[in-house]
Amino acid sequence: MKKLCLLLGLLVALPAAAQVVADTVTVGTTSAAAGSTVDVPVFIRDASGTPLGIDQPPGSRIQSYALTVNYAPTASVQAITFTRAGITASLTPAFESSPSTAGSISLLDTFQESTNLIPFTLNAPLPGNQVAVLHVTVSPTATVGSTITLTLDPTLTQLTDQGGSASTKESVANANLVLVSGAINVTTPVPALSTWALALLGMALGVIAAIRVK
Repeated sequence: MKKLCLLLGLLVALPAAAQVVADTVTVGTTSAAAGSTVDVPVFIRDASGTPLGIDQPPGSRIQSYALTVNYAPTASVQAITFTRAGITASLTPAFESSPSTAGSISLLDTFQESTNLIPFTLNAPLPGNQVAVLHVTVSPTATVGSTITLTLDPTLTQLTDQGGSASTKESVANANLVLVSGAINVTTPVPALSTWALALLGMALGVIAAIRVK
């Protein structure tokens, strides 16, 4: 009987032990009209118990990241840039680069921990803290109703400390980083009002204002 109880206890404990503790990188999902420009936020969630984080000793904080987003179809993207935003917007990086190729763009940032600590909120609700933003101009010829996928590269996307230590690197391969990709849903452009339509609208608003005054 004691052996049976012990076995049952072990079976109950297995799911908890099997849970993987990982930080998360998330690309947002939004909608934009063909021919318009949209900002897509990128987030990092700092979870407790991972190799890097605010809960770790100095020298083991998330102070460097490599974020690579692959987008498709490339013909639906007229222009794209990747910049810091959110909690990193006001920080001064020791190193920063945003290389790109057809269908892919990256943001590489490293911050000195002693002077530019990234102020993550530990265990924040998903998706975590915004650290960057993709500025995307959707091609005027993009098909309405189609989707532009924004997929985080599982090999190139990773988090490290300010020195890039391999021992604490977080990645998909190391099973301590989860990636959540995003998308842009292409919608119908809103027709621009002509000069005459704008003039008539102005007159109508003026009349309504005058009636209210009376």
